[in-house]
Amino acid sequence: MQDSTICAISTGLTSSGIGIVRISGHKAFSIIKKIFKTKKDIDITEGESHKAYYGHIISGREVIDEVIVLIMKGPHTYTTEDTVEINCHGGVAVMKKVLDLVVRSGARIAEPGEFTKRAYLNGRIDLSRAEAVMDLISSKNEMALKNSVKLLDGGLYEKIRDMRDMILEHTAYIEAALDDPEHYSLDSYGDKILPDVDKIISDVDNLLKTFDNGRIITEGIRTVIVGKPNVGKSTLLNILSGSEKAIVTDIPGTTRDYLEEEINLDGITLNLVDTAGIRQANDEVERIGVERSFENMESADLVIYVVDLSVPLDDNDEKIMSSISGRKSIVLLNKSDLETRINIEYIKARFDNILIISAKEHKGTDELKKMIRDMFFNGELSFNDEICITNLRQKNLLSDALESLHLVRQSVHDGMPEDFFSIDLLNAYNSLGFIIGESVESDLIDEIFEKFCMGK
Repeated sequence: MQDSTICAISTGLTSSGIGIVRISGHKAFSIIKKIFKTKKDIDITEGESHKAYYGHIISGREVIDEVIVLIMKGPHTYTTEDTVEINCHGGVAVMKKVLDLVVRSGARIAEPGEFTKRAYLNGRIDLSRAEAVMDLISSKNEMALKNSVKLLDGGLYEKIRDMRDMILEHTAYIEAALDDPEHYSLDSYGDKILPDVDKIISDVDNLLKTFDNGRIITEGIRTVIVGKPNVGKSTLLNILSGSEKAIVTDIPGTTRDYLEEEINLDGITLNLVDTAGIRQANDEVERIGVERSFENMESADLVIYVVDLSVPLDDNDEKIMSSISGRKSIVLLNKSDLETRINIEYIKARFDNILIISAKEHKGTDELKKMIRDMFFNGELSFNDEICITNLRQKNLLSDALESLHLVRQSVHDGMPEDFFSIDLLNAYNSLGFIIGESVESDLIDEIFEKFCMGK
């Protein structure tokens, strides 16, 4: 399939100002010569690369659209192949008609991610960069965007390459010494290799530690709002989301099931979940809602526990506080506009992050946003020159490499023969190689790129 010429609509399939139809492959130039005419009827494929030309897409004598065509000659293109981009008007019907004409002229519709797949197979980018392309496209916030750019720029590739070079150097020496002991000595080689093994273990471990932060950056902070009925949970959700997403009444138990809303909080994605009020259920539907409230707490990155200052604490509060003990949480003492009827010091003795607010009067919500940012992005997440692992496949491979490296260290301490080092070093080398796409099976490659969007 690599010898075929592919095409796709690379912009969204919706009405817009401009729509781009991309063509890549050895027939790209011959196809565009068939369907594109300039005013002076010149051969644009003979001109300089990376130049734009004005003209019309035609089918026989019919003019399809007035367009700008960009000619890019391989290997200096995204796929390293000859590439053409047709910038047509962004109507859906126009784009589809141009695409259909390109197909009838000798191309085939690209599979999801096939342009990037070709960039990888043709050696322009490694697999970690290819996966960063999709991360970049799907970035939901500024921090995810910055991390994707660093990965796309080769931040992970360079770290993996340096570790593999170090492992390869030691593996090659051990193999050479085993084959030619007269010229290569392995005396005390375990002591020589141990500092490098420890350094690589530290580097791999540091990358693995970034995975949870990377997940939060890309997927957002799963934030569950809990509390008794009528404490202001739904009001808080509406304030943070900036719209009336949840029904708010004075009737306890209005929220019977959980509601979800994704918001952007100053560059951080918050996946807010408003849960049913926790109390002794009066009916089966409410009982199920309360059970789901506790289930959501278990999977949360952050629990916001809302307490009504004007109502004394009871057994339901004790149950909630016990459930979130030891979890990352914020306690909001709401309805500060009313008379306080709870022992605030009792709550302060159990929790560190406490705010007194009035959701009704929008007081304290700015402080809440700052507290969330500080909890997740001050001290716990350093995002200066650090790259974060966001991909589960990469995390698992790093874990495999770490396990092999620990076996090398153990073999050194146990005084095992050097060929034991070589086996585990090679396993670590291969695991790290799979991250950047060296020696990766074709079926895995297909699986990875199937997740990409069309036209990329």
